[in-house]
Amino acid sequence: MANGRSQSTKIGLVTDDASQSATGGPGSHRTIDRVTQILEEVVYHPGIGFAELARALDAPKSSVHGFIRGLLAKGWLYESDRHFYLGPAVYGLTLASGRIRAGQVSQADLDALHKDTAMTVFLGVEAGDHLIYIGESGTDALTGFAARSDIRRKLISTAGGKALLARMPDSKRDAYLRRQQGNDAEAVSEFLAEFVEIRKTGIARNFRHHGSQIALASVLRNEAGESVASVTLVGQATEVEPRVDKVCKTLLKHIASWTRQKQAPREPI
Repeated sequence: MANGRSQSTKIGLVTDDASQSATGGPGSHRTIDRVTQILEEVVYHPGIGFAELARALDAPKSSVHGFIRGLLAKGWLYESDRHFYLGPAVYGLTLASGRIRAGQVSQADLDALHKDTAMTVFLGVEAGDHLIYIGESGTDALTGFAARSDIRRKLISTAGGKALLARMPDSKRDAYLRRQQGNDAEAVSEFLAEFVEIRKTGIARNFRHHGSQIALASVLRNEAGESVASVTLVGQATEVEPRVDKVCKTLLKHIASWTRQKQAPREPI
């Protein structure tokens, strides 16, 4: 691992928490340098393990472990079988910047769903207790601004998040709801009232902007049946509600076709 590492990823570790160049320009900060290097190592070596990361940083394992847990909690890293990959938060920033990276689902897939429903389409993934949008198609000015201004949303406050919650293992969902109970008891009660219907139909609903917009969402699964993302449609309530049954069927049809596709994503979402 050491022989193939880019020299640029080794630069910047300093003994002080912060330093400044002799010219008064930008300086280094040890914590920022280490967090940045972790992300760079994962970019250059997808699937890197903890021991390799610790050697690359030449830092105490306890410190590296703390940095990694924090990055995992916020969605900047993704862990699979003790190997690390870039997490969904990176793609959320890409979406916010206007340059979309859709992950496992192609942009053409999202565009086709937008065309068939005449609604804005969002692809979202779970990151800790939040939903992060990583792809979109057909956004209008209002919906696009909202998505790019707030890339991290509570699962329980969004249609896509509720769809993911409904398909979580019981123990994981119950733990999440307990964490939310103190701060958002009303939202927890609303979700519990909707839970049976979401499981029955595969569709979660939400109203936005004082009821002027409706959001309909369902879950995308991989070939093993695991939930990997939510797909959300957003449109004007007055226009969508008369054809809501047809829209829901179209959404589920597209998601089913994506699940059957043989894809090899560059990184897991």
